[in-house]
Amino acid sequence: MRNRRSIIAAAGFALLAATAPGCSSGEGDDSARTQFPDTAAVTSTTTAGDTAAVSPRAGSDTSAVASLSDWPRPRFDERAADRRRMVATQMRDIESERVLAAMRAVPRHLFVPDHLRRVAYADRPLPIGEGQTISQPYIVAYMTEKLRLEPDDRALEVGTGSGYQAAVLNEFTPHVYTVEILESLGESAARRLAELGYETVETKIADGYYGWEQAAPFDAIIVTAAAGHVPPPLVKQLAPGGRMIVPVGGTYEVQRLILVRKDAGGEVEHESLIPVRFVPLVGHTD
Repeated sequence: MRNRRSIIAAAGFALLAATAPGCSSGEGDDSARTQFPDTAAVTSTTTAGDTAAVSPRAGSDTSAVASLSDWPRPRFDERAADRRRMVATQMRDIESERVLAAMRAVPRHLFVPDHLRRVAYADRPLPIGEGQTISQPYIVAYMTEKLRLEPDDRALEVGTGSGYQAAVLNEFTPHVYTVEILESLGESAARRLAELGYETVETKIADGYYGWEQAAPFDAIIVTAAAGHVPPPLVKQLAPGGRMIVPVGGTYEVQRLILVRKDAGGEVEHESLIPVRFVPLVGHTD
């Protein structure tokens, strides 16, 4: 088990205040300082199929999988060296080269407020407004790796936040759906993803506890806030053979990441992984 890196995932605003320069100590201090970069002014290139090669699942249509590798994903030269350094120093036990390539590709600094851009690639969560955070880079990579995504998978994210995790998922599949209950965050994330060129990510303002029934079933589900239990609606929307990762535990306490698997017959099993700390899932969590 990792040291402090394994237990700090998306800690609340008050925890971050002691470590993030320029951050107020008051939880929920979403003043005018929480301004995101002007993504419309950022220059990027859009590339198809330039992540590491993937292998189709057994029994899948190889030609269909190959064609799906051509969805557009933007590429950014700005701060590429910082991303390479982040991967080299923070992710030594992440084994998937595809995950490491995704973390090197997505411009994390464009998903955090302006005054925190200089620490965007630090080994810590950062506040994004509304008392919410963008998770520590290692945790984003760790959770993504556990999903074992393939290009033909349908992936649901619960808790869009700034849109960073959705952009990382989009490196693996064009079929990304993300739900955010907080309207201001959801709307700004949708604009940011569109402006940056993540064209195939679908966004929705809704209570993520209930998933996205109209788009189900999903081969992968990732929950980016802590629930008191594994939400039954999400288990129901998980496809046979699918995987879900969700932090479970009390509010602002150390929780555990739970990996949920559903086999071909619909049987569900849970595996407890590492201890983490996430902000609470907003909405129906009773």
